[in-house]
Amino acid sequence: MQRLENLADCQQLIKKCMDGDRISQAKLYTLYAGKMLGVCMWYAKNKEEAEEILQDGFIRAFTYLHKFRAEGSFEGWIRKIMVNAALFKYRNKSYLKPLVAYSSDTHDVAEMASVFIQIEVKELVKLIQSLTPAYRMVFNLFVMEGMKHREIAKILGISEGTSKSNLADARAALQRSLRTKNRMALV
Repeated sequence: MQRLENLADCQQLIKKCMDGDRISQAKLYTLYAGKMLGVCMWYAKNKEEAEEILQDGFIRAFTYLHKFRAEGSFEGWIRKIMVNAALFKYRNKSYLKPLVAYSSDTHDVAEMASVFIQIEVKELVKLIQSLTPAYRMVFNLFVMEGMKHREIAKILGISEGTSKSNLADARAALQRSLRTKNRMALV
């Protein structure tokens, strides 16, 4: 991916996009679409859904481009829009409602960082995509975006306990999938 040389180049491209210059809009899309598709893949259940989220995200990015204040990186700003586009797709869905109450006794799952080091990113994305939407959203917001359960609960309209429960269940499901995958590899 070609990068913009400096902040002035980025601001000039953004200005042209806001003025409706289709060539500049295509250039901006080309510069960021690949990386942002990767972001969308973490939240989607498959590539087609990720592409749909990407398109929705870019529509929002172009709509709200005038709100970019250059206080941080443009890439960070557009990434946040993509995550919000993914969340918007799943917000207020019945599968984000609590299934069980969180209990540390029933949701005690070991950290998985060392296991993730042993698998390729493509495999990890597939495993995460196999999670239910509720588990996938909470897992990604907690692990990939670094949000706290209080923030996740507020964004998704669920309780903190449900966020914790969904994260623990997501980790347990990923661990089961990894164990099954490892057993199959040994056969």
